[in-house]
Amino acid sequence: MRLATLRTPKGTRAVRVADTGYVDLGADDVGALLADPEWRVRAAAGEPTYELAGAELAPVVPAPGKILCVGLNYRSHVLEMGRELPTHPTLFAKYPEALVGGTDPIVLPPESDAVDWEAELAVVIGATVRRADEREAEAAIAGFAVLNDVTMRDWQYRSVQWLQGKTFEASTPFGPVLVTPDELPGGVRPRLRLTGSVDGEVVQQASTDDLVFDPVALVRYISRILTLRPGDVIATGTPGGVGHARKPARYLRPGARLVTEISGIGRLDNLTVAEETTGGDVPLDAPATSEPPV
Repeated sequence: MRLATLRTPKGTRAVRVADTGYVDLGADDVGALLADPEWRVRAAAGEPTYELAGAELAPVVPAPGKILCVGLNYRSHVLEMGRELPTHPTLFAKYPEALVGGTDPIVLPPESDAVDWEAELAVVIGATVRRADEREAEAAIAGFAVLNDVTMRDWQYRSVQWLQGKTFEASTPFGPVLVTPDELPGGVRPRLRLTGSVDGEVVQQASTDDLVFDPVALVRYISRILTLRPGDVIATGTPGGVGHARKPARYLRPGARLVTEISGIGRLDNLTVAEETTGGDVPLDAPATSEPPV
């Protein structure tokens, strides 16, 4: 099953993606749909209401209650950096204002001159869980989507806390659809090919089965800290190939095309644009450091 949040002239709607169109599921967005314990039954019924042609999709969950992100979570990436594999996930947060749709512009703020890409698999929660065991964690995963954790490196490394570089507004494409585990090889521990490219050049490639902490393990771990609820999102981390680790470093500039694709799920295709601001130039007073990217 493939679900999406469709933009319509009357607002957004949760839809199922069918071969011949989009089926309206009677909710404003996928997050609202998942709040219904019977969402799987609702999502399986109905006939197409909207045409596929010309459709515009919002972030698959436009306003998650929580967006939890994981750093340093690909074995190959950790080892190539000369580090030992972590024993616990490295967690940080992002806020809904950062999210954009799968074809929306990514806004480059004037405050940063070191905007980097991070292709990621996103987990979407479909049930309320606290201190989940293995079975509960598996059942709580509604599905998977594509996300790019676009990061302002100069802001990320202003302090030991990464949040300020991770959640600039309109910076994080998320979508285009949610795909339920039954449609993916590996199910709740999917084995998928992840690819990121900038202006047609492949810059990141990995398999999601290289994750140190797989989606089920992340749900179990995070749910020990706080309750996970329907519509919450877990961004599972990025593999090697980010711009900040290159010699010399490479960053996104206005007009760049960032494509993020995961086999079996879909593709984000976003152009970067400079943010329009008033009040004059903003000084770039915090150059990027040599800290390792996450």
